[in-house]
Formats: sequence, structure tokens, C-alpha cells
Amino acid sequence: MGFNCGIVGLPNVGKSTLFNAVTRTASAQAANYPFCTIEPNVGRVGVPDDRLERINAIINAKKVVPTMMEFVDIAGLVKGASKGEGLGNQFLGHIRQVDAIVHVVRCFEDGDVTHVDGDTNPARDIDTINTELVYADFETVSKVTDRLGKSTKSGDKKILAHFDIGSRLRDHLAALKPARSFVRDHSPEEEEFLGGLHLITIKPVLYAANVSEDDLATNGDNCHHVKALREIAKTENARVAVVSARLEEELGQLDEAEATAYMASLGVTEPGLNRLIREGYALLGLQTYFTAGVQEIRAWTTPKAVRAPQAAGVIHTDFEKGFICAEVYHFDDLMRLGTEAKVKEAGLYRKEGKEYVVKDGDIMHFLFNV
Repeated sequence: MGFNCGIVGLPNVGKSTLFNAVTRTASAQAANYPFCTIEPNVGRVGVPDDRLERINAIINAKKVVPTMMEFVDIAGLVKGASKGEGLGNQFLGHIRQVDAIVHVVRCFEDGDVTHVDGDTNPARDIDTINTELVYADFETVSKVTDRLGKSTKSGDKKILAHFDIGSRLRDHLAALKPARSFVRDHSPEEEEFLGGLHLITIKPVLYAANVSEDDLATNGDNCHHVKALREIAKTENARVAVVSARLEEELGQLDEAEATAYMASLGVTEPGLNRLIREGYALLGLQTYFTAGVQEIRAWTTPKAVRAPQAAGVIHTDFEKGFICAEVYHFDDLMRLGTEAKVKEAGLYRKEGKEYVVKDGDIMHFLFNV
């Protein structure tokens, strides 16, 4: 399992520049005009995790492989997208396929970069996109609920349950509230109904506040646009990552030593990609475990609280189907004791069964039989 997110926002807020920067590619054309990105660009990047190299310093594997994060740069949205305006239909179709939404919001002033609505206003920009997404979901729910309504006379309990859920959700969306704030009971009927709708506004959202380089060193604390964005995010239980797309683009042209020195000169301690990933993991409730041997050390992403067989299934479905047990020890114990042999001597290398709940930083070896 990786982290798959769609980068969205109004035209000219820095989406494609950010995409180019974090994926270190030039596949998304960044230009000062709307609809510069027409087809979604997809980029996969390794998730930075210094634990990989620290494990490798002890094990000395032939290959080190990070877990992957996928970004999808989606065409800019405009008012009326839910009715097909601009590239609305393409946008809405592409965004339904991602796990989470990174909503890039312009929080910088620059007279040389045209804003589609004339000036910088995070609240207005967010409202524009959220409204269009809610409208799109409203249309989806209305069509399904209307169809169910014609079948309620049959008395089928499943149809009646789905019709009730659909009617309540339609009223919720009609009030311009996203589906993620819909009060749910997580019943099997509700899960089945909502799962089949592929709603956009049910997806978790991470706001990327695109700031100037000057505001990055303070994490946007002195920027009134970022302050406004954080207040909005607080009301939605969303998260905010402060980034500078322009700086990320510049860092992508430098080697590691030059990039580190440049960030230090600006008072910045880490690339924006790290912040995006950290907030993204928190948003989706993700964690990382490792497999480690002399051939390869690799990081794997799972949801928190996942059990050992499901974690094994991230590597290959056969591992989950034929799961016998997992040999487990923890990164912290390896670092503290220095070698795998000493971890075993301390009794911290153990076998765990199907009910074991995987922890962030676990180093695992799976035994299975298919």
C-alpha cells in the first residue's frame, strides 16, 4: 500500500510547480495561464525515511528500497465544473480515483502570476472548489436515491435502508456540507451504499499552503493568508502543510549538499515534501514497517492497527493467504543494541501470530505456506 493523492486547486495556485518539485520531474508543464495541465500527470516518489539508512548501516544490504508515494496532478478547477465548465468533467473523473486530496491554496502575493479571480483569498478559493465538489456529489447521490425511491414499494429491507441513507445524505449535501462531515453509524448497509458511490467530498483533505520563501522559515506563522487557512482547516478537521512550490522547484535543481546549504541560508530545516508526507500519513492513519536482509532492506506502508497477515499481504497476496507467523523485532531495539544477534540475545526477536498488531518501525520476516 502506498499513499495516493490528487493535487487539486484553482488554476495558477502552484499545483503543477509543486508536482514538478516533489516528483523531481518536468512532466507537468507549469505556466502562467489556466488549464496548463489537461491530462493528469502521475509521479511516484520514494518516501524519505532515515531509518532505512540507519538499518542499512548495520545490515549492509545490497539494495535499499523506500516505500512509494504517488501524486496525481489534476487539471485546475473553475466555477461551474460540476456542470462541465472548463475541464470539470475530466477533473471530477480523475479525482474520484485517489485516496486523499492535497488541496493547494495560494497564500502568496505576486503581481506577475495571474490569479484566476484577481487576488489572493484562501477562503474564497477553498469555497469555490468545495462548492463544486459538493455539487458533483449531490448530483451523484440524487440520481441513485431517486432510482431507489422507485423501488421502495417492494419492501426490500436493503433498498429501504439505502434509500434512507441516500435521502439523509442528499439533504446534508444540499446544505453545502461535504460528505466527510455526514454523521455515520458505519453499519454494513451504510458502508456498502457509500462505498458504491465513489464520493469526492468523503475523501480526507490536506491543505497545502503555498507561501513565499520568506514565509516558509516561520512555517507561515506571520502570513495572514496561512492563518486564515488554518482557521478554515480547523473547522473541517483537516490538516495544513506549509510549502513553497517555488523553493521546492529550486531545490530540485541542486545536489543534496547544495540543497541543505540553501535551506539553511533561508532558515528552513526540511523540504516541503517531508512535511506533505508527514501530514499525509497522519491524515490517512498510515505507518511504516520494514523487511530487512542482506539482499534488500525495504519500507512498506500500512494503516495503523493492521494485523500481521494484512501487513504481509501488502508485499504479496500469497503472504496473507498462507500466513503462518511473523518474526518481529523493532527498529528502536536494533538501534539500541547494535545488531540483530544482540536483539535475539535480549529476547526481543519473537514470533507473532495472526492477531499481532503491527507497530510503526517493526522489522518483520513472514513465514507462509501456499
